Amino acid sequence: MSFLYLGALLLSLGGLALLDRRFRLAFWFDPRRAALTVGIGVVAFLLWDGIGLLLGIFARGDSPHMTGLLLAPELPVEEAFFLALLCYTALLAWRWFDQSAVQREAGRRALDGAADDEEPR
Repeated sequence: MSFLYLGALLLSLGGLALLDRRFRLAFWFDPRRAALTVGIGVVAFLLWDGIGLLLGIFARGDSPHMTGLLLAPELPVEEAFFLALLCYTALLAWRWFDQSAVQREAGRRALDGAADDEEPR
């Protein structure tokens, strides 16, 4: 049993949490909404995976880097952590782009206001 892949996922999630904390994007901005967003995304993707497994579209691959622990037949435990990483990354990207757009707009308004305040000479 190898924990290499799971360890990499946990390390990556930790890195995202550090970025989140530094810039207060999701969990350090509104923990309840962030948890709901990531949680709903993970559950939705796990349902998607379950349907794909039932239909024979998806299959678990063998890897020496995985634990071998399963959430359900053909659904490795690492999948839930990968999906959490995917959803958390998407949430942080969305929040960063949203905050950047707000800051750019505030800067534009400040410049427009400063230009309006100038008196002609």
